[in-house]
Amino acid sequence: MNSPSFVYGLVEDRRQLQFIYRFLLAAGLGRHQVSIELSPSAQGSAEQWVRENFARQASKCRARNTRAATGMVVMLDADVRTVQERLDALDEALKCAAQPPIDRNLDPIARLVPKRNVETWILFLSTGAVHALPIDEESDYKLTKSSEEWSALTPSAAETFFNWTRSNRALTSGLIDSLARGLKEIGRAVPNAR
Repeated sequence: MNSPSFVYGLVEDRRQLQFIYRFLLAAGLGRHQVSIELSPSAQGSAEQWVRENFARQASKCRARNTRAATGMVVMLDADVRTVQERLDALDEALKCAAQPPIDRNLDPIARLVPKRNVETWILFLSTGAVHALPIDEESDYKLTKSSEEWSALTPSAAETFFNWTRSNRALTSGLIDSLARGLKEIGRAVPNAR
C-alpha cells in the first residue's frame, strides 16, 4: 500500500485519541485526512464499544481502500487481559459480522493494544526509554499523573512512537512487549511510518 490518503481511527478514550492523532500528524497526514471515532463517555464499557464498532469501521476502510489508499488504526487497552485476548475479541467481532479475518498482507488495519493502558506506552515513550526507568505492563500508571500532566506528555510520546517506526531506526532495547508489537503493527495502516 502507498501512503494512505485517509486514515480511520477507533479509540476508547481521549488519551488514545490524542496519541493516535499526534502520531498520524507526525507521519505526514493532514487534519483532513484523519477521522477518529471516540467511544461515547459514560455509556458503558469503552472496550466493548470499540469491539462492537470494529467490524463496521473495518468494512468502511476496506471498501474505501479499493478506490484510494486508506488505513485504519484501532486502539484498545489490554487492561488486566492479555494483548492476545483483545486481538482475539476483535477477530471474533469480524467473524460475528460475517467479515473475513484480518489479512496481514492485504488489510491496512493496525490493531494497537497497550498493556496495561496507553499511559504505560506514553510513560515509556516519554521518560522510561530515556531514563531507563523500570516500567512494566502490570502496573496501572494512569493515576500517577494528573490529566494535564498526561496531556503534556502525550505529544512527545506520539512523536517518539513515530520516530521509532522509521525503517532505519534501531529499536531501543528493553521495549515493553505490547509497545514492540504496536511498532510492528502500525506499519500496516501507515506504511510510510515503517
